[in-house]
Amino acid sequence: MKHCVAIRHVAFEDLGFFADVLAARAFTVEYVEAGWDDLAALDPLGADLMVILGGPIGVYDVAEYPFLADEIRLIERRLAASLPLVGICLGAQLMARALGARVYPNPNGKEIGWGPLALTEAGTASCLAPLDGVPVLHWHGDTFDLPEGAELLASTAVARQQAFRVGRHGLGLQFHLEVTAHGLERWYIGHAAEIGATAGLDVATLRAASARHGPAIEAAGRRALESWLDAF
Repeated sequence: MKHCVAIRHVAFEDLGFFADVLAARAFTVEYVEAGWDDLAALDPLGADLMVILGGPIGVYDVAEYPFLADEIRLIERRLAASLPLVGICLGAQLMARALGARVYPNPNGKEIGWGPLALTEAGTASCLAPLDGVPVLHWHGDTFDLPEGAELLASTAVARQQAFRVGRHGLGLQFHLEVTAHGLERWYIGHAAEIGATAGLDVATLRAASARHGPAIEAAGRRALESWLDAF
C-alpha cells in the first residue's frame, strides 16, 4: 500500500473527502500534528504523498510557533527531491515560503466564503480544469508572491495567487478544495471568534452556501485530485 503523511495544524481542518479518494487508491493515511509531534524528526522523503493542511496562523509567526521553521525546511527538502506534495491554504503559503517567496497579510483583506476561481490558461489545461465555474471555499487573510519557477493556475479578485504548481510534483492551493458541507460544521465552532469578528459574515450564511455548493465542489474536487494523482 502507498502511504500519505498529512501535517495537520488544527484538528478540524483535516483531509476531508481527500481521505476517501486516497483510500480508494490504497493509500494509508498518517496525521502528524504540528506543534505537538516533532516535525524536525519527520523524514521528508519517507512517504509516497505529503499533504500540508490549513490553519489559523501565519507563515511569518515563527517566533510564536517555532515548529514552522522545521515545517518549512521539511517542505524545502521534499520539493527539492521532486516528491509529491500538496499544500492547502496555510500549506500553500508554507510551500511558497519554502520556495523563497514572500508571504504577508493580504492588503485586499480577508477572503472568507464561497466563490469561483479564474483559471489561467495553464490552469485550464491542468488537473484543476474540473473547477472551472464551480464555487470553492476561501478562508484566508494572508497571500503570497508567486514563487520563482512556479506556474500560476488560478486567481480571484481578492487574491491573485490561488493555485500554483511546481513541476508536476508540487501543487499549492490557497483555497480549500478538500471540504465537505458536513465537515464544515466543525469549522463553524473552531473559527467562531473569527466569524464573529468579520463584518458581514455569519454561520447561517456560511452554512447555507456550503449546503448549496458543497456537493458540486466535492464532485469536481474528486476529479481534480484523481487527475493530479494519475500523474504518479
